[in-house]
Amino acid sequence: MERKGTKQCRIWERMISAVVMTAAFLVVAQAAWALDTQDIVVEWTAAGKKLAAQRVANVKSKDELVLVPAGEFIMGSDKKTDRLAYRGEMPQRRVYLDAFEIGKYEVTALEYLKFILATDRKPQLDWRYDGGNFQETMAHHPIMHVSWYDADAYCKWAGRRLPTEAEWEKAARGTDGRLFPWGPELAGPTRANFGRTGLSGPVRDRPERLLLYPPIISVDRYDKAVSPYGLYQVIGNVSEWVSDWYDKDYYASAPDRNPKGPEAGTQKAFRGGGWMDSTTTMRVAMRNGTDPHTKINWMGFRCARDAQEPAGTKVSMVVK
Repeated sequence: MERKGTKQCRIWERMISAVVMTAAFLVVAQAAWALDTQDIVVEWTAAGKKLAAQRVANVKSKDELVLVPAGEFIMGSDKKTDRLAYRGEMPQRRVYLDAFEIGKYEVTALEYLKFILATDRKPQLDWRYDGGNFQETMAHHPIMHVSWYDADAYCKWAGRRLPTEAEWEKAARGTDGRLFPWGPELAGPTRANFGRTGLSGPVRDRPERLLLYPPIISVDRYDKAVSPYGLYQVIGNVSEWVSDWYDKDYYASAPDRNPKGPEAGTQKAFRGGGWMDSTTTMRVAMRNGTDPHTKINWMGFRCARDAQEPAGTKVSMVVK
């Protein structure tokens, strides 16, 4: 009888312990879900700001632009050639764009640091080292935790602008309607940084994971997977803000010459899948939108500007 009583006590102790642990987990989970990363502020120290200025002066940036010549390209998706296409990508059509220039790489932490210092802003959420700095290995990682308004402000400060959806897509896929920057083959680990979960899994459904530094990589990786115009990582690593307001039905009524998106809206468009996305998202025609105030660790951007080259300048494309 004593043995049976002892066994029952142990069972009850385990049950009570499990209840306590569950309750504690729920408290932590509720706190995490209530967490608003935009309430977190990182401050500079005097030494930190000095180090930041030294980095800006001494580390070479990756801010090259490439020229995309004027002309037509195939925009959007056709279900006959892309079974993953969805309503927002259709109908597929030919679109004419004036010549423009666009960033060869996504805007990096180093480039954004120049903007931060020049406009007297506080460090980014991830910059928690050496008095407000990013780690040295993060200098050429794409900037993240930036809202659409942050991205727009940076591009204007740099004498540039955000690309339109159409400009982004033409720069990403060229003129022949290819499904991926490099051609018809599906994305894989040798071509794009995607399908990764980090230490704690994806962030879309778990806001507390916004505080983790994700498995992103330098913007100049995957040199065998560039777009026809030489752009790196237009899919994978981080998704990219573009200038347009987002409307899933916009293509049905959009002009076929220099479309710039709807005149107004509640969401801003972004393109290119991020590090945590799946194969279905790793397509150049894929498009989506979100609140322009969103700051998240799978969203960055690249800048563009109207063409600065004289008319008739020849551009070398990467032949695939």
